[in-house]
Amino acid sequence: MQGRAALGRPFSALAGMALLLYGGFTPVLAQRPVVEEWYAALAVADRSKLESLLAPNARIRLGDLGIEQTKAEFVDSLDEWEAAVKGATIRHRIESGDGAVTTVIACYDFPANDVLLRENFRIEAGLILENSQDAIAESCESY
Repeated sequence: MQGRAALGRPFSALAGMALLLYGGFTPVLAQRPVVEEWYAALAVADRSKLESLLAPNARIRLGDLGIEQTKAEFVDSLDEWEAAVKGATIRHRIESGDGAVTTVIACYDFPANDVLLRENFRIEAGLILENSQDAIAESCESY
């Protein structure tokens, strides 16, 4: 009986470690579809999709510009964004995740310039409660 118990301990430890490791990635994996849909809609200024991804009380913060918008203000600004994003590409990759917050590195490659941003998404129940953006470089060379 002691032999079986001894064999069970390493297995239990490995299973526990795997659960901890997998559990740490679960929120990021669960939020990935929302982040992917966000950037796909943002690239073409898809007003209805972006609106559906935002919680009613969502806040958008553009840190380097000193702007904070409500959902309604963000949606109202999409006409201007549509003109700005014409001919641009947006590349992104998830950098990390911690609970309900996912951090993304995004390269906004506009026809006349590009900018590299760090964006944090706070997502709950499949809706974006907060998106904050801060420029980290004036080009996407380090992307």
